[in-house]
Amino acid sequence: MRVPADDEPNDGGTSDRSRRAVLRAAVATGVSATVAACLEGESTVSAPDGVTDPASLPDRQHAWNDVLETDSDGNHRPPAHHVFLDLSLRREPDETARETVAAALQGVERSIAWAPDGILFTLGYTPAYFDRFDAALEEAVELPEPDPIVVLAAESDVTVDGTDALLHLASDDAAVVLAVEEALFGERETLNGHETSASLEDVFDRTSRRTGFVGPGLPADRQAGLEGIPDGEPVPEEAPFFMGFRSGFRESQATEDRVTIRDGAFAGGTTQHIETLELDLETWFDGSDHESRVARLFSPHHAQQEAVGEYGERLGTDARVAETADRIEDDARERGIVGHAQKLARAREDGDPVLLRRDVNTTDGDVCGLHFVSLQREIAEFIRVREAMVGEAFGQYGVGPRGGNGILQYLRLRRWGHSLVPPRRHRVLPSPNPET
Repeated sequence: MRVPADDEPNDGGTSDRSRRAVLRAAVATGVSATVAACLEGESTVSAPDGVTDPASLPDRQHAWNDVLETDSDGNHRPPAHHVFLDLSLRREPDETARETVAAALQGVERSIAWAPDGILFTLGYTPAYFDRFDAALEEAVELPEPDPIVVLAAESDVTVDGTDALLHLASDDAAVVLAVEEALFGERETLNGHETSASLEDVFDRTSRRTGFVGPGLPADRQAGLEGIPDGEPVPEEAPFFMGFRSGFRESQATEDRVTIRDGAFAGGTTQHIETLELDLETWFDGSDHESRVARLFSPHHAQQEAVGEYGERLGTDARVAETADRIEDDARERGIVGHAQKLARAREDGDPVLLRRDVNTTDGDVCGLHFVSLQREIAEFIRVREAMVGEAFGQYGVGPRGGNGILQYLRLRRWGHSLVPPRRHRVLPSPNPET
């Protein structure tokens, strides 16, 4: 079930809006679900029950699409509330540690349904985690050290992630995200009416915590007073992202099959890139009109044809950027502008997208931003798409990195990292070659 925005009418009236506001703040600050519930006169978190046998769940940790709802056009609707926890090992990844992690994760799966109105999560492992082993990572997996692209890192203060693991929690219910985090780290004894038996705190330290949200109405509700957004609250109510437009169109997304590793011990897993971007929306909204924003985000052709609408409502499941890729050099030469999505379309493989994006907005630090989340079979595919976004080839036409080059001038890179998200059977402190 979709979570309404805090100011969206529903049958619960003011009390429901107040509860969502409390929980929203709790997710962002890390206040416990128990405290948040007490503020609203509640003592428990209520969610659909989990499974009796966690082995019955999909082997792919990233298999979310089958349980996600879709919008009226048929695009997958991501969960509304997200927490990203960077984790560092407190002990060696031995069998005792593996048993503890397995018990903690399976405890969540028994307690709460694998669904957006329950909980969805992935646990990924970084190059730093695998560096501790003498053996090399299984040859079918490509997981290089994170190295931010120079053009994107320019004028940015970038932190390269060096922790061991990343836990991504997602739900339409903010209270569920908080409760699961607490249960996993020993801060509550029951979860959705089920007793907890193990805690990740015996194995991991939480070194940082990032939060996010996505969905119509949510950015508009949070825009007031944020650094990076001008006065006047320019983000449309219907827009799921701070830049004011829809994203995640079905035809612009790789399938889960396409981003899944096919061979080797980690077959069924995927690689994940996560970066944090600050957004300069003062310049985005105050320095350009709607037509210019459409041209920069999609393509000049989209702007000329009025193909997008106010926030992307005219595009359905297809942003229709593939048909603009062939005219991109003409646009650069004649108009001095190339579209962000137009550039990315040139990096498709036989016309098909290679990245599955699960981006979310963020207000961490009271700054308007985006957690860019990308799944792909190989990190090299992400790098290839990101280099297409940089658009160095258009410099010959006078389109520089901070000129008419898509949306580059409105982005500041703050964090950069990637990880291997193993299949569920190997998600617990895997060795580099878990079947050898």
